[in-house]
Amino acid sequence: MKATIGHGLPLTWFEMTGGDARLTGASDLRVWLRDGARIGFSTGGADYVAFAPTGSSWTTSGSVLSSNLSGKGYLSVAVLPTTPGDNDAARTAQANAYTPYAYVEVTGTRADYEYDEATSIVRTTYSFETEPHEGTTAGTIVALYPHQNVYLEGSTGDGPGGGAASDRDYESARGTMNTLVGATSFTTETPFTGVLPEVPAVETAAGDANARLDALLDAEADDPMSTDGGDTYWTGKALGRAVRIAEIADQLDRTSVRDTALAQIEATLTDWFTASAGETEQLFAYNENWGTLVGFPAGYGSDKELNDHHFHYGYFIVAAATLARFDPAWATDQQFGGMVDQLIADANNFDRTDPRYPYLRDFDIYAGHDWAAGHGAFVNGNNQESSSEGQNFANGLIQWGTATGDDATRDAGIYLYATQTAAIQQYWFDGSGAMPDAFGHSTVGMIWGSGGAYATWFSGEAEMIQGINTLPITGGHLYLGLRPDDVVANYDEMVAANNGNPTVWQDLLWSYLALGDGQRALAALDGDREYPVEEERVAPTRTTGSPTSRSWAQSTPR
Repeated sequence: MKATIGHGLPLTWFEMTGGDARLTGASDLRVWLRDGARIGFSTGGADYVAFAPTGSSWTTSGSVLSSNLSGKGYLSVAVLPTTPGDNDAARTAQANAYTPYAYVEVTGTRADYEYDEATSIVRTTYSFETEPHEGTTAGTIVALYPHQNVYLEGSTGDGPGGGAASDRDYESARGTMNTLVGATSFTTETPFTGVLPEVPAVETAAGDANARLDALLDAEADDPMSTDGGDTYWTGKALGRAVRIAEIADQLDRTSVRDTALAQIEATLTDWFTASAGETEQLFAYNENWGTLVGFPAGYGSDKELNDHHFHYGYFIVAAATLARFDPAWATDQQFGGMVDQLIADANNFDRTDPRYPYLRDFDIYAGHDWAAGHGAFVNGNNQESSSEGQNFANGLIQWGTATGDDATRDAGIYLYATQTAAIQQYWFDGSGAMPDAFGHSTVGMIWGSGGAYATWFSGEAEMIQGINTLPITGGHLYLGLRPDDVVANYDEMVAANNGNPTVWQDLLWSYLALGDGQRALAALDGDREYPVEEERVAPTRTTGSPTSRSWAQSTPR
């Protein structure tokens, strides 16, 4: 048997050989429509219609429905957008609306994007390739996730519905999914809200604030990277730290600090991008069997399970982009630019003609965001906690493409960034309103295929559950402040869940708060000048005070 199942497809298509079709429901199965090839039934709290080929019929035995499919070997089953309050007449009306599309097999899907620089809009068209097995109708039934529907620009279609929006919708783990009837494609226009290499120096450019920031830079001047571990993740974190210091120091004309950071970045990247015979660490190796580039030492299953490649490699790409701005020769294809392009292609190859890597490996085109697990074989589907590290990867593409004049890479990053911005606001920060009151939170630490969780893989502390979706704090993370009132509400929720102000990850959380209430964030920073810096996940304490949080808090609107 072959089944065609897809995101947003209420109709599932089946092809089979070797016997009759048998559908088994729960003990509560009730048939409310028996009309030759169609049979409508309710079971498990949902309503369905099964469509056998024209001329077929169905038999019922207890909770089992059977059909010989007239020997044609195909059928479809639709889940209907009905409610518990609907009667059988309403159920039948929905079955009738879906019937023209019951024999249309979806054989392929495709999403094509373009970035309109003049309007800062990402226009994405989702197309459905179909094969009608009866009749000539080419459209199908499509349900849109909230991040798509909120930016829906239009649709095309075929059949009685013509791709128009239905007055019925579906409830999902992501919120309400609006339905297009008879669609062949739909197009979204999603805003790109912009990124920066770093938040600009405003009040930190002079006076006491400048002196304090200078002192913080002095404390990091000798070793801006301060590497805490040698695997791809923790090397990436150290690179990210050095990038922030280099960018801040450059704005303040602290050229010596900047150049020390850039030298460390260049030495580290060059080491990882160069391999000698017999070398086994601080390198990347291509695995032809899996079509992937793996860094060694690996971390968190990035080698054996292909987990988190976009998390790890995003830091390398951002660091390369900063280095390219100051040393363009290093970033040429003749030097190390080609290795950066390999990292990009491994995690999210945007070139469909490149046979070395799958197209957009980590990015779920229809769901609108990355997934973190390489296998995704959990009972609740795949998952991702740190949406902000996914955005760090997208920001890296934008910065790298801009620095090297590669518009294709830049635009791919903008597509990922804009789409994920919409998804993150809807799902991690509950813009869709999907989180029930009984859940007790209006934000999650991680998204699963089946829902979300106020949790992380590594900590149950409220600061980390909410902070994991803010790090790293960079000029590429201003999307976190698109809803300032929500920022303040989320911060207050963290305080309530923590039974007090944060005692870890203060720099991350104050920087996040600054996007909603700059004065309050700055007051918290000024009120605790000796807080331990734990900027990333569970990194060891390094020093007191952070150049990044100081620069961020004094640069965001107040």
